[in-house]
Amino acid sequence: MIGKLKGTIDEIGEDYVLVDVHGVCYVAHCSSRTLSRIGSVGEAVILFIETYVREDQLKLFGFMSALEREWFNLLQSVQGVGAKVALAVLSTLTPSELANSIALQDRAAVSRAPGVGPKVAMRIVTELKNRAPAFAGEASGTIGLKQELGEGVAAAPVADAVSALTNLGYSRDQAANAVAAALKIAGEGADSAKLIRLGLKELSR
Repeated sequence: MIGKLKGTIDEIGEDYVLVDVHGVCYVAHCSSRTLSRIGSVGEAVILFIETYVREDQLKLFGFMSALEREWFNLLQSVQGVGAKVALAVLSTLTPSELANSIALQDRAAVSRAPGVGPKVAMRIVTELKNRAPAFAGEASGTIGLKQELGEGVAAAPVADAVSALTNLGYSRDQAANAVAAALKIAGEGADSAKLIRLGLKELSR
């Protein structure tokens, strides 16, 4: 089983990269986000690999981080999500953005991925909502608050502040991040007006 490839980029295709490892070239299928970040032909590359073995094929999927690979597998635990759809989601959202979208129950964000319709997006945010915090990565600091917002159980001042910032044109994720930062400054007992004011200050940075 191949878990990681360290080599040189030999070729970059539309949905794959060819990695030369001491003269042996491996085809690793990747998300468009990964392909845009790996570098150019001739440069060194390290990819985390998920190996698929079927009766008629052996296929490698490559990722820039172990967390991205974990999300690839986690997404496929959802009914109707295969490797192609999982890569499409990871091409559209980073692991942290995906964790945030699931916590906020933001089906629209997930359905931006090609091939992900409303029903599949609904299944993703519903079936993975309890598992997302463990895979939140850099978003782990605010994931709890976002889950409360997504489930409709956040404190009224917090929910009102996020709603107000969203109405001003910010995404729900941006608004939630700003209010989370405002809470650290103002404390849990702050009213919505103060959270909005501090949140706007945070967003203007």
